[in-house]
Amino acid sequence: MNGLLSPERRRWFIVAIIFAAIVFNYVDRQIVSILKPVLKSQFSLDDGGYAMILNVFTVCYAIMYPITGWMVDRFGARVVMFIGIIAWSLACIGGGLSRSVGQFGFFRGLLGAAEPTNFPAQLKVVTVWFPGKMRATANSLCVAGSSVGAIIAPPVIVWLALTYNWQAAFIAMGTIGLLIAVLWKLIYRHPPSDILQESVDATIPVSGEAFKWKQLWGTRSLWGILLIRFVSDPVWYFCLFWLPGYLQERSGLSLAQVGMFGWIPFLFADLGAIGMSALSDKLVRKGYTPLRARKLMLTGVAVLSPLCALTPYLGSAGATLLVFSLVAISCLSWLFTISVVVAEAFPVKNVASVLGIAGGFGALGAVLFNYFVGQFIGTLGAEKIFMAMAFLHPLAVLILWTMTRVETPQATPAPTIHSGKYANTI
Repeated sequence: MNGLLSPERRRWFIVAIIFAAIVFNYVDRQIVSILKPVLKSQFSLDDGGYAMILNVFTVCYAIMYPITGWMVDRFGARVVMFIGIIAWSLACIGGGLSRSVGQFGFFRGLLGAAEPTNFPAQLKVVTVWFPGKMRATANSLCVAGSSVGAIIAPPVIVWLALTYNWQAAFIAMGTIGLLIAVLWKLIYRHPPSDILQESVDATIPVSGEAFKWKQLWGTRSLWGILLIRFVSDPVWYFCLFWLPGYLQERSGLSLAQVGMFGWIPFLFADLGAIGMSALSDKLVRKGYTPLRARKLMLTGVAVLSPLCALTPYLGSAGATLLVFSLVAISCLSWLFTISVVVAEAFPVKNVASVLGIAGGFGALGAVLFNYFVGQFIGTLGAEKIFMAMAFLHPLAVLILWTMTRVETPQATPAPTIHSGKYANTI
């Protein structure tokens, strides 16, 4: 197969494999939220115990995200992505084989440590395999796998659990992940020098400069992006980890009904986020600078997030699904486009590291929010939880406008691009 694929065709096969990996990455992490009542009964957990399981995953995810971003920039996407897919697939299978809450928590932690390899590697691959005129399309096709995974997870996981048992859902998804890892190993190759040169010429200034790791922490935009992810990511994590359980425990849906309808907000999120991305591209074509176009779009879509404050007062599960369909559009639009902001604010050679650091801070925000929800949803009431979420994206808008800008490192002589050592770390 390798001899039959031209580089131009191979890069689209690579995109397809990354898309599939991201799909099942999101399915794997969402199994717990869909099966929340079943797992709470199986392992004798209350809401606080369930939040602990979420946070074992999320703490490991937060810690490893910056590390894997650095690893991708240092060792290359090919190796890091392969190891990551293998590790998170085995962790998913291990969760299905667990017989105690300690074992289950261990494998959820391993899943959290392995899954951050996905997005820094994806952004790096798209950057080096695609020139600027094609990169946005390739990036959107890859990242769309996240919402597609969230769409297919409820019906697939519920079907497996009801047809077989809850363990089957974990084992089946982990097995599929191992097959994706084999495909990645067979298909991915470092870009040839002409493809690499075309991609670099399209994005890197003549100096080809990049920030060193320590220098990144001195840039205002890095801190702005970290704060944005820290305050806005928890709303999306709520959609993933708490909404399916909320629909069962507070809105009266059965597990089968969650399988039938729980995917709806994520379908709206996918379509809406792609549409919002296209809108920001249209603003660029009209003459706005790319970074300003992203800021305007994100500001406009953030007005949807405060609608979540209405949730406790809604009289039906259908109304809750409608509100969170709109909220999810805002959440996913921010997640999609903040990666683009990273690529436009920082040199290409820093994008995986910056995205990794930002993803870690976003997960840390989710850890704190998960703890808050788990501890206080029964005492403070759902009203205060949803009211707190309503203010997070408006706060992110303020940070976006005041703390993000194009960051340019001090110029030094440009490196020579070749197919030797440099290519082996792509």
